[in-house]
Amino acid sequence: MKTKFNPRNFLWIGGLLLILATIAVPILLVLPRSVQAEDPWVYMPQDVPHTEHTSLMKGPYSNGQEVTQACLECHPDSADQVMHTTHWTWESQPFDVPWRDEPATIGKANQINNFCIGTQGNETKCMSCHAGYGWSNEDFDFSNSENVDCLACHAEAAKYNKGDYGLPTEGTDLVAAAQSVHLPNRENCGKCHFNGGGGNNVKHGDLDESLYFPQDTQDVHMGELDFVCTDCHQTSDHAIKGRLLADNYTIDPQEQVACTDCHQGVIHEDERINIHTSSVACQTCHIPDMATKNPTKMTWDWSTAGQDQPEDHYTYLKIKGNFTYEENVEPTYQWFNGDNTYRYLLGDKIDPAQPTLINHPAGDINDPIAKIFPFKIHVAKQPYDTVFNYLLQPRTGGGGDGGGGFWETFDWPSALELGAQDTGMEFSGQYGFAETWMYWPTTHMVQPKENALQCDECHSSDGRLDWKALGYPGDPIEWGGRSLTGTPTSTP
Repeated sequence: MKTKFNPRNFLWIGGLLLILATIAVPILLVLPRSVQAEDPWVYMPQDVPHTEHTSLMKGPYSNGQEVTQACLECHPDSADQVMHTTHWTWESQPFDVPWRDEPATIGKANQINNFCIGTQGNETKCMSCHAGYGWSNEDFDFSNSENVDCLACHAEAAKYNKGDYGLPTEGTDLVAAAQSVHLPNRENCGKCHFNGGGGNNVKHGDLDESLYFPQDTQDVHMGELDFVCTDCHQTSDHAIKGRLLADNYTIDPQEQVACTDCHQGVIHEDERINIHTSSVACQTCHIPDMATKNPTKMTWDWSTAGQDQPEDHYTYLKIKGNFTYEENVEPTYQWFNGDNTYRYLLGDKIDPAQPTLINHPAGDINDPIAKIFPFKIHVAKQPYDTVFNYLLQPRTGGGGDGGGGFWETFDWPSALELGAQDTGMEFSGQYGFAETWMYWPTTHMVQPKENALQCDECHSSDGRLDWKALGYPGDPIEWGGRSLTGTPTSTP
């Protein structure tokens, strides 16, 4: 006997399948899944084999310029390439900024920060980190290729040190230094970048001398994988990628370094993590804390400098004032699209009753390319003119015409008058000290994945993110994530 076809049977089966799909699809979306991220090693730079220079650099050399002359015999374009980089100019290209009528440049050569404040008139010490020889005042010849210091980045660090005005320290064996040259390593870069602001880990919080020989758990790239700086900060014609907030207003994406330069495709096996990447920077989860080995300077009060207090490297120095250092510092989090909303320029007016922002990251919850990013905020009290209401740069370390910096005299009025002459500013003779803030992005000391932030470190009643300050009505796990019309793209 044949079974009679009944369409209702198929409707019942179809309805059951629809119900099962409604239940299963959301579950499948959040379950860990096996994915194959693109191989990051494909994007690593391929270094040219190094040539041993013992037989090529026989000397003798009476000064650094003679070493450079010898280098240029085989590398005729190198000095010119260096002279087109900010390692040489210490100054950005001109930016159109909304609070000035004329374009402005930003850099160590002509602007200030809230650490050692500024370089103008302070060339004696500051230029020990310039990639050149003999920058002692505004008459330095930036067009002379022989003033380029090849050894600063290429000599074995133990055999070469720079001193006053960027000249080799007395007694340096220039032949031994020249014969030791190699591709730049962490020790070359770290001599300046690990000691920015006047000491180990003063400035950044994520760059310090422990990275010369880091443990695997301290930095997964430089420790476990023994990366050198130029593995990420890739270089072409001596132009090194990677400049963010300190000396920039808006970024050129071609100059930047991003995790996604190497980590492309679908990165995480867990889709719940992948859905965060359009709004949360890699660094936010993978660098839970900064200053994990050496403390970093968090505050600097110049107003107490010159006093005869007991001295201690981490609390007070007569030439610099009071400080506080901290270690295992939890970053400050805010939206960041790679640009500044503001960068203080010499002469900008301030309100001394409010903290003055030396810089401020751009981005908010409605910006499709902004992501939640970790920062160190350095807070200082630094001198300002109480009549003109702008920040002042003192002459500190002597140098300039006549010396006489604060570190010699401990006299603020004369140091500020000399600094005003060095910077072309007018000083009324009346001064005070104003609070300033400066933001530093946290991008180094990436932890092994096992040490990355876990869900409840953000999504809990005592989590580290201030959701309302970030623009959410509450925890997105309860209120939902941001809704954007644009498509988020890669950020630094």
